[in-house]
This record gives sequence, structure tokens and C-alpha cells, in this order.
Amino acid sequence: MTSSARLRPLTGSPLELYDLLRRWWHDPDGPVVVRTSGSTGEPKDVVLPAAAVRASAVAAQRRLDGPGRWLLALPPTYVAGLGVLARSVLADHPPVLVDGSLADAATAMTRAATSPCYTALVPTQLHRLATAGRLSSLRGFTAVLVGGAALRPDLAEQAAAAGVRLVATYGASETCGGCVYDGVPLDGVGVRPGVDGRVHLAGPVLFERYAGRPDLTARVLREGWFATDDRGLIDDDGRLRVLGRLDDVVVSGGVNVSLPAVSAALRGVPGVFDAAAVAVPDAEWGQRVVAVVVGAVELATVRETLSLPRAWLPRALVRVDAMPQLATGKVDRVALQTLAERA
Repeated sequence: MTSSARLRPLTGSPLELYDLLRRWWHDPDGPVVVRTSGSTGEPKDVVLPAAAVRASAVAAQRRLDGPGRWLLALPPTYVAGLGVLARSVLADHPPVLVDGSLADAATAMTRAATSPCYTALVPTQLHRLATAGRLSSLRGFTAVLVGGAALRPDLAEQAAAAGVRLVATYGASETCGGCVYDGVPLDGVGVRPGVDGRVHLAGPVLFERYAGRPDLTARVLREGWFATDDRGLIDDDGRLRVLGRLDDVVVSGGVNVSLPAVSAALRGVPGVFDAAAVAVPDAEWGQRVVAVVVGAVELATVRETLSLPRAWLPRALVRVDAMPQLATGKVDRVALQTLAERA
């Protein structure tokens, strides 16, 4: 495989890819192709032009505290890892790699850094650090970007109490990763919710197409706007609030049920360490809510504890040792669905 081919799709070790991107940055011979994680179904190959990758890195650097060192704590072949590598190339600083535990690597890096230092994580990594009582290891970072999934308010509060500066990012592989920071679009990025609440994104960070899938490309990319699968609104402060995926609201017994709201409530049940609500087809109810939880709790206890409308309460419960995850650190929604259907 030639060097250029390893960028389509991305493949290789972090430092190999950093070196490839550094050469490609100054003399691109084509786009970069990122394979999506497939957290909601079939993975897709997202074609990202050089101009989009550059625009994303430049806009992120401008929004943060300027060029600095980056700790790479995510797989380099997915878009979040690509973002770290691209910003490292822009700053002309090789990424620092995690050798051992994330907390130890973070502490060592921030102690040694003489310039701004950053990292990018997914909420699962923050959750693990919080559970281990090691959130303070992130205190020395100028900023910690958090994306890939919704950031729980309680986790954000714990991080703030530990003196960690979090920046909640929103985006997709199709936008070179996060393009909205703390609800505010990066320079040049456009955001608009549609009439159905669907979030649309535009700007120089957009992908070109899905490789080999003109049908999918035409479905989501129209007149310079990318139609996401997320619901959102612009609040009174002019910030984007992402409310969840369009398919996160299901109908059970004729009642609209918000699965993210049920998931959040489940995490507050004593004895539950993590949880997610999933809906499965049901002959009587149309859709039946199933709770997938980490913790030794019973369904009856959960139903008695939750202060939710009766139609929102889980009708089945699956206990797992840990939430299923993809290589990116995201929760594997397909695996969750399979577990729920088996229940």
C-alpha cells in the first residue's frame, strides 16, 4: 500500500499518520477518507477534501488559545483522532501519545508543557476518570474537547469542580469532527434547525461525498447544507442546543417517549452506574422501552424509583457489566438494540 493510499481510508499508527498528514498538508494529492464508526448502522467512507481538513484545524485553533501541543487519546483513524493530528500538524508539534493510563499520560504532559496544551476525549473517558477519582489529572490542560456523544450535566459539573476546562463539541465525520463549540459555530460554519428540528450544518468544513454511495450523498447533502440525524434548536442566547437524535423519540402506547430523558433518569437510580434506554417493537405498545443498565438493580425497583410518566417507564431490563462500545469510545447503539431485542 502506498503512502497516499493509507489516507484513503486512514490507516496506520498515530505517528505514521502524523507524518503522512504533514506531507499531505503542504502537497495534497487527493482527499482524506474517514470511515465512520457505524454506531447506528452500516459504516460509511466519508471523503474530506484537503481544504475542509485545513479549515477545521484553523477554525479550532482560532477558537481555542492558539497553537499548542495535543495529547492523542482517541483512535487516529476516526475523525476525532484525525482532528487532533491535523491540529498538531498546523501547530507544528507532534502529538503526545498515551502510554499507559490516560490519567498518568495527561499529568505527565501538562507538567512538561511550556505552551498551551489540549486533548480531545469522549464522555466515556471522562466517566472512567471520574469513577477512578482522577479527573484532576486533566486540570493542567488549556482545554479538553469533549464530543462524540452528549456530555452529561453531572459529569460536566464534576469536571468543573476538579478545575478542568471542558469544551463541549458537536459535529460529525461529515464536518471534519466538531464544528460547534459550546453551542457556538466555529468561524465560517452555518447552523440551522429545519422545520422538523433536524440540525443542518454548512461551511468550509463539509465533506465532499460518501465514497461509492451517491444515493446517500444526495439524501443528506443539498445546496451546501448537510442534514444530520440530530434534533436541535437555537436557544435565547443564540447557541445550538442538541436535543438528541431524531429517532430518540419513540411512540409507546400512543405517547411520545424521549429515550435520552429516560436514560438520564435511569442514571440517577441508586445502584445504577451507567444506563441507556432503548425501544424495541412491541405488538401491544407499538414500541416498548427497555433499560440497559450497569448495576445490580431489579426492574421493579427501577420502575418504582423513576419519576417519569407511566408510559415512559421501562418494561424490561438488561444488566451488563459495561456498556458496549466501539473503538471510538462511543456507545455501540447497534449492540444496545440487539441486547434489548433479546430481552
